[in-house]
Order: sequence, then structure tokens, then C-alpha cells
Amino acid sequence: MNSSIEIPVTGTVPAYANPGDAGADLVAAATLVLAPGERALVPTGTAIALPAGTMGLVTPRSGLAAKHGITIVNAPGVIDSGYRGELKVTLLNTDASRPYTVNRGDRIAQLLVLPIPAVRFEAVEELPEGERGTAGFGSSGYSSPVQE
Repeated sequence: MNSSIEIPVTGTVPAYANPGDAGADLVAAATLVLAPGERALVPTGTAIALPAGTMGLVTPRSGLAAKHGITIVNAPGVIDSGYRGELKVTLLNTDASRPYTVNRGDRIAQLLVLPIPAVRFEAVEELPEGERGTAGFGSSGYSSPVQE
């Protein structure tokens, strides 16, 4: 059984393109051109009131990335439940030679709303052992293990 969360919205209401989609589309509220390598803060005309115990993640659209090299600089962008301003998306044109025009109404990002548990950090003298030990960033390698 799915239960839904009601989220108050002012301005442009995020919409799901298809039933079952994880992310609702955010659209551009302005038209602008991103030169090669340029980034810009793009308004969406959307403000939301996330309930306590939830967070929003603003993620890139895979089609924009694959077809045009457009991504989000701080992806995923985090929206805290206490934030009430307009959602804006920092788009980046990664294409080295072609500008990209963002038109008002274009779908530029996706918004995912997720539950967040209450967390309490506890100072300890020593951490429990983990599967990777103290091996850090990149320690699991690049190749996929061979499966027989």
C-alpha cells in the first residue's frame, strides 16, 4: 500500500511525466543561453514546503546530460524541510563547443522527495570494524568481480 505525502506548492507545480516515476519534473521559469562551459542559476518558479522528516533531492535529467551535456553543478542538490524559497537549479553546459538554450517551460531537473530518519551522532573512542577496514576512497577498485 502506497501512502502519499501532501506537499504545499506555490508557483509552478512539479509534475511526474509517467506513473511510477521517482522524480517530478522541475521546469525553467526563464529563457537563457548557456555558452560552452558556462553555468547559470535557473529559476523554476516553484516553492515547496517539505514536511519535517523529509528532504528533497534535485537531480539532473538524463536526456539533457546524454544529448546536450547539460548537468547540475551540485547534483544532487539538497532541499531541507525548513527551506521555503524558490527552487533554483545551477545548470552547467559541459559541451566544449556548442551553446545550449534553456527555454521557459523546459524540463531542467527532477525533484525527489525522500524520508529522512532522525539521526543522533555519538562521540566514541573507536569505531566498530567495517568490511573495508580503513581502506578509503577508491579502495574497491574499478573492475567488476568475475562471476562464474
